[in-house]
Amino acid sequence: MTIEKNIIINGKHEKPILTDLFFKDDDIKKPILIFCHGYKGFKDWGAWNLMAKAFAESGFYFIKFNFSHNGGTVKQPIDFPDLEAFGNNNYTKELDDLESVIEWVCSNFKLERNADINNITLVGHSRAGGIVTIKAEENNKIKKVISLAGVCDFGKRTATAGDLEQWGKSGVKYVLNGRTKQQMPHYFQFYKNFIANENRLTIKRAVSNLKIPHLIIHGNNDTSVSIDEAKSLHNWNSKSQLEIIEGANHVFGAQHPWEKEILPNHLKEAITKVIDFLEY
Repeated sequence: MTIEKNIIINGKHEKPILTDLFFKDDDIKKPILIFCHGYKGFKDWGAWNLMAKAFAESGFYFIKFNFSHNGGTVKQPIDFPDLEAFGNNNYTKELDDLESVIEWVCSNFKLERNADINNITLVGHSRAGGIVTIKAEENNKIKKVISLAGVCDFGKRTATAGDLEQWGKSGVKYVLNGRTKQQMPHYFQFYKNFIANENRLTIKRAVSNLKIPHLIIHGNNDTSVSIDEAKSLHNWNSKSQLEIIEGANHVFGAQHPWEKEILPNHLKEAITKVIDFLEY
C-alpha cells in the first residue's frame, strides 16, 4: 500500500490544506473516497489512519485532509497550535476547502493512474456530515455521499439567543477543548457568515434536493449528535439509506490518541456498511 502524507493543496483562503493519500499502486483505477473531519477534529485524529488503510486495502483510493482553518499547521497538523485560524473558520470556508480538494483531485494527472476521477464519494464525520451533503448537492462530480454521525442543522449550532448579544459585543466567545484544555475562540464572523449564507447552509434543503445515493450511519449511543438528527436526514430524503450501529458512540469507539493496531469494533462495522453501500 502507498501512503503519501501532508501534501499541500493551495486553497482559496491563504492557508494550506494538508492532504493524505492511501491507495494500492497497481495501475487499477479505484473509486475515490474523500473524507472530511468534524468540529475540533483533524485528519490524523484517533483511528482515522487505520480507517484510511482499511478502505485502501478494500480497493478504494482514500483521501483525507485538514480543513485550512481547523487550527493545525503544516509543521504541526495534529491538534490546534493556530487558534487564530480556528477562530476564523466558518462553514463556507470548509465548503471552499472541500471544493479545492475536489478540483485538485480532478486535475491531478498523477492520480489518474490509480484513481477513477469519475467516481468520487464524499464522507463527512459529525459537522462535516453537513458539509459533504451540501457539497454533494451542488457539485455534480460527486456520485455518492455519506454522513457519519452527521448533524442535520447548522443553524441551531451557530448561536443561541442567550449568548448572541454578548458574542456580538465582545466579538469572540470561547469553547473549552476538554482534551487539550485550550480555550478555543469563535469570532463573531462565524455567525455573520452563517446568516449571509443561510439558504446555502441549510442541510435540510441540500438533503431534500439530493439526486445521488445517500448513506446515513449513526450510533444509538451518540451523546454528541442525537440519533434523531440521523432520522431527520433520512426523512428528508426518502431514497436515503439509514444504518444504525447498536451501542456506538459519536466516534464509533475510537479516541485520541488511538494506540492500538486494530480498529474499534463499531468503527469497523461502520466501514463495512460504507463498503457494502459503495459496492451495491
